[in-house]
Amino acid sequence: MVEATTHDGEADGVRMDLISGARMDGLTSMEKIRLILDSVRDGDIVVLERGLTPDEESRLIEVTMTEISPDDFSGIEIETYPRPNSSSGGLISRLTGSEETNKLTVIGPADQIETIEKDEEFISTLVSRQ
Repeated sequence: MVEATTHDGEADGVRMDLISGARMDGLTSMEKIRLILDSVRDGDIVVLERGLTPDEESRLIEVTMTEISPDDFSGIEIETYPRPNSSSGGLISRLTGSEETNKLTVIGPADQIETIEKDEEFISTLVSRQ
């Protein structure tokens, strides 16, 4: 977790929660989603050492859509790399949600994080304060 502070002890920056794959392994899908959404709703950027499964990512988006409100929560921005490779697993693994999840995932508030550049091995984002 990275957090900048001012001289009076209050946060004056962007907080990042770096979550290991080992921590996520012990959680159910809904516990993972709640952990991520609770942090992002607080304005934090979440970086997952290993990404979510396609089913978990879809469910995260569904739950996020139900929680969006104009004055309170603008939603999430999610970026993952490497992108799933169509030759590694094929159609069946994509349809069954059993694709490889060893991919770095960055998730943050939609109104604070903007993807500048992304390719197979690199994500560059601009993060602003609320």
